Amino acid sequence: MTTIERAPEAREEALRLRCMEVFGSNRAERREVSVPGIDAVVHAEPYAGAEGGGDIHYISQCMAGAISRFLVADVAGHGGGVDELATTLRRLTRKHINTPDQTKLTRDINEEFARAAQEAGRFATAVLATYFAPTDSLIVSNAGHPPPMIRRAGERIWSELTPESPGVMASGRGVKGELPDNLPLGIIEPTQYAQFATRLQRGDAVVLYTDSFTEAADPYGEQLGQQGLASLLADIDATDARDIADNALDRLARFRAGNPDDDLTLMVLTHNGANPPKQSLGEWIGTLGRLVTGH
Repeated sequence: MTTIERAPEAREEALRLRCMEVFGSNRAERREVSVPGIDAVVHAEPYAGAEGGGDIHYISQCMAGAISRFLVADVAGHGGGVDELATTLRRLTRKHINTPDQTKLTRDINEEFARAAQEAGRFATAVLATYFAPTDSLIVSNAGHPPPMIRRAGERIWSELTPESPGVMASGRGVKGELPDNLPLGIIEPTQYAQFATRLQRGDAVVLYTDSFTEAADPYGEQLGQQGLASLLADIDATDARDIADNALDRLARFRAGNPDDDLTLMVLTHNGANPPKQSLGEWIGTLGRLVTGH
């Protein structure tokens, strides 16, 4: 088991993503990441201490700092094939880094997984969230993945974030029945992916995770499930993303029996109310250079 220390006295400064930068992989990670409007914490543990696991996580920031994207994917299986898919996902994330509409990115990812499925039987679930800073909106697409959990500022209740949630505006579904929709990646190509949006207020928190949470079992073999996860998070009233992550991980460890039997990934997002910073001429030139060269 990969163990990542969470000592309060050794808090590392948050990584502030530059424009056109992509952070993430399928490796072990414990990092605070800051983008305009969002403070994030990523905690990833590959199963059995492996160098790379079947979970993939990415955070990206667009050219002007207005679009930040968060991806958590759970690939069936482990090994080198997942490493290759992680590299492909990074490339696709960067390709679409300036695109507010994330449905095209989700379709492109599905096509890549469809090819991988033909070669190695790979498929995956994934949740993709885009934060659009000018309107404080979080736009979500879900490919067969456990739904994000959300807690509004000033509340103690965590609930699933779905198209049916209060305060959500759904769009992009297309004609009902025209194509299969929201299936895991790599099952059927083409598949359409709906997206829905919610407005975030300062202090709102959103949790993305893999099924290592909902499928965790207690000593009697009872799985946590979605309702159990809501209960596990229920009285975590911290507003700091790291505190939320630490509390959730500690409670999960106490709930389950023995070591985890799967990769584990947790991504916590908290809205800090900040606006995208204005860029100097030098920063714009540097950003354009990265856009042209791909570095």
